[in-house]
Amino acid sequence: MQVDVNQPRPVRNPEVPREAIEFAHPSEQEFASILDFFGIRWQYEPYTFPLRWDENGIVIEAFSPDFYLVDQGIFVELTTLRQKLIRIKRRKVRLLRTLYPDVQIKLWNRKDFEWMLQRFGIEDQSDDLVGKQALENADG
Repeated sequence: MQVDVNQPRPVRNPEVPREAIEFAHPSEQEFASILDFFGIRWQYEPYTFPLRWDENGIVIEAFSPDFYLVDQGIFVELTTLRQKLIRIKRRKVRLLRTLYPDVQIKLWNRKDFEWMLQRFGIEDQSDDLVGKQALENADG
């Protein structure tokens, strides 16, 4: 994919019906369920944002945030699985904010997600969603 690096634009990903969404991690599925419960409209990975290009303008790095909260106009990236990935995600979020200053994005780590589980009284599911069991399910 070739992009004008002077005016980068997000790429709209094909829309996937809800029942066909394959979440990358159980925490994403739980997050979607909570959003649904509260009537918050969302889309899963609706855009990919080119972040780096080679000398020919070919995209060599891009970022697709996990969720877009439609009415709030904000993207949410969940990184609950392996906390060593948070550094990589932070770098991508910084690049995204620099290249697309009008885009609002929040990066949620494991602690943020566990806070949400506690807030909604479902912290007993934490091990299944962000703990050892979730790691095994994601790797399997």
